[in-house]
Amino acid sequence: MMQPVLPGDVAAVARALLAAGDAERLRLCRRIFGGAAEAAAHTALFCRLHPRWGDGSLSAAARRFDLADEVCLEDPEYLRCTRLVLRELAAHLETGGEAPAR
Repeated sequence: MMQPVLPGDVAAVARALLAAGDAERLRLCRRIFGGAAEAAAHTALFCRLHPRWGDGSLSAAARRFDLADEVCLEDPEYLRCTRLVLRELAAHLETGGEAPAR
């Protein structure tokens, strides 16, 4: 399981998705979640940061990718990205950290 998710984690992932093309967003979001989970397991086993994914937080995993500049919450594309992150987070929590089946 990855680190606890804070509002800044959701924002960082949403900014990474915003910087990506619409067709790539779901795949990228799941990659970020997977990287955070991998890093959390690595950190628990070896007591050090994962060399690629960081400390197990979504923010650290998202920052491996380009992040769009911060935008206002009223931005429709940013809201769409944020909804995607929250939907994937809910699926992640419902399955106990397993990849959502779709």
